[in-house]
Amino acid sequence: MSMTSMPRERYRWTSSVPFLLLQLSLLVPIFTGVTWQMVVLCLVSYYLRMFGVTAGYHRYFSHRAYKTGRIFQFLLAFLAQTSAQKGALWWTSHHRHHHRYSDEVEDVHSPRHRGFWYSHIGWILSTRWEKTDFDRVKDLAKYPELRFLSKHHLLPPVLYAAAMLALFGGQGLLWGFFISTTLLYHGTFTINSLAHVFGRSRYPTGDTSRNSMLLALVTMGEGWHNNHHHYQSSANQGWRWYEIDMSYMILRALAKVGLVWDLRIPPKHVVAGTRAPRNLPQADAKPAVIIQNVA
Repeated sequence: MSMTSMPRERYRWTSSVPFLLLQLSLLVPIFTGVTWQMVVLCLVSYYLRMFGVTAGYHRYFSHRAYKTGRIFQFLLAFLAQTSAQKGALWWTSHHRHHHRYSDEVEDVHSPRHRGFWYSHIGWILSTRWEKTDFDRVKDLAKYPELRFLSKHHLLPPVLYAAAMLALFGGQGLLWGFFISTTLLYHGTFTINSLAHVFGRSRYPTGDTSRNSMLLALVTMGEGWHNNHHHYQSSANQGWRWYEIDMSYMILRALAKVGLVWDLRIPPKHVVAGTRAPRNLPQADAKPAVIIQNVA
């Protein structure tokens, strides 16, 4: 299908004004100055919520790569939603759609067909992807607390911003929420755009997914994107000793204290690439290897 035969996009510019204005927060320090304390706060806030996105939105809700209890499931959703990337059900439904049509014309954010700008930001501003496809998230939509968070998806980021203001003042609000959130947006979005353009492809996945150490450091392990597309339901995305995966390191620590369990990892033949895996990115995925005890 050619670019001209694709559905014409309509953008919700009015309701996107807050998102677009948030980008300007990166310019404010030119006038207010920079302190190392605020830079540290920004980084801590960034990586705390990046874990919510990677281990929560992505590996748990979208791919069910491990198990946890209902309370911690709610906390994961709340933490992820402080990133202001909408609700867990919305995020999951669109990510599962992406894997079903990865780099095909129907893909929600493929740089192959629509270019960098659309895959990085444009699809989020498009009216085409505003709604949640509840048919794709039936396994999650049965929980009323997750439906509540998705309906009121702005509640977690507002409460998080209020906490930054109360604890660290105006500069804390700027660095701990506005700047951190802006960087978090673009850090997350690089996986949709750059991870399908730059890096190396170890496995023939049928799409343009790549592995990148730089993107893995920015996104706590998500940069091993070709690994992930090769075997989607794995809790770890860095499969070799040098493939740093901070999200998985934290998940292992949480498993030791019993907050999560049944961490799924790829079988040896999948890592070796000797046999193509049967990828099941939905909730019915049944990978061959599960770590039940990590202590």
